[in-house]
Amino acid sequence: MGDREPLAVVKALKAWRHWLEGAKHPFLIRTDHCNLESTWVVRRLNPRQARWDMFFTSFVFTLSYRPGSQNVKAEALSRLYDTEERPMDPTPILPASCLVAPVVWELDVDIEQALRTEPAPLQCPAGHLYVLSDVRDRLISWAHTSPSSGHPGIGRTVRCLSGKYWWPTLGKDMRVYVSSCSVCAQCKAPRPLPRGKLQPLPVPQRPWSHLSVDFLTDLPPSQGNTTILVVVDRFSKSCRLLPLPSIPTDLQTAEALFTHVFRHYGVPEDIVSDWGPQFTSRVWRAFMERLGVSVSLTSGFHPESNEQVERVNQDVCRFLRSYCQDQPGEWAAFVP
Repeated sequence: MGDREPLAVVKALKAWRHWLEGAKHPFLIRTDHCNLESTWVVRRLNPRQARWDMFFTSFVFTLSYRPGSQNVKAEALSRLYDTEERPMDPTPILPASCLVAPVVWELDVDIEQALRTEPAPLQCPAGHLYVLSDVRDRLISWAHTSPSSGHPGIGRTVRCLSGKYWWPTLGKDMRVYVSSCSVCAQCKAPRPLPRGKLQPLPVPQRPWSHLSVDFLTDLPPSQGNTTILVVVDRFSKSCRLLPLPSIPTDLQTAEALFTHVFRHYGVPEDIVSDWGPQFTSRVWRAFMERLGVSVSLTSGFHPESNEQVERVNQDVCRFLRSYCQDQPGEWAAFVP
């Protein structure tokens, strides 16, 4: 008998010591290791086991052997659940009545035509399209540079394709292409991981109940707008981008939120923002107090406190730089 089997008993007794030590009635410990039931008392103990034996004297219990096949509750924590024995029916997120038409990508027709001359290999996963070598470059370029993608990183681009397409060197080809993308090199900044432990904000219980807001300012004039009000739902990570002619006042900020956010998603419970004058004025506080919304301000010069909206700001700036670097005055056409 080794030390791991009695160690499990020691850990359990320490975890429930406040319930079991000094109990009026003896209790039963069931184990699937039969040696614990008999040889623990008669065999010679090593120093560690002797200390455990002294610890056991504080409790009144009996060890009982139960085979692992019958010790279901304890075995379930250490066994891999086999889904093949009990097939699970996946529940769709959207019902069939909400699906207007299937999504067909632009290059699907070319890929299917190429497969007529060269069939997919046997190692191609089921439900995936095998992409021939003469179509791969176009598919990678479309998945990375299309406006619907927005020049994502290597991981996001691979996940975008790997759910539907397959070829043996997909990850390697994607890594080479994204690493050599000139637009990404010009428009993206390195993001090293900060030191220390993260202290995220608490997760809300429902969508659009807790919001994070911020401004993107000093943008080139586009359709009369130079500012974007960014509103992020901390639960679903959904965002609303509101183009504005200039940096708004506190009253204009309240009107924009009420018209474009509160009217569609309801009044939130809390709004997180920085210490901008729009969010610290008496008008803003009175407006939020009237609606029953709590105001949370981040610490000064620490944008990481409002990390979700700051991350969206980075993605929006990266997207606009990637597609509007030749015509910076056209960015408003890309903001929904």
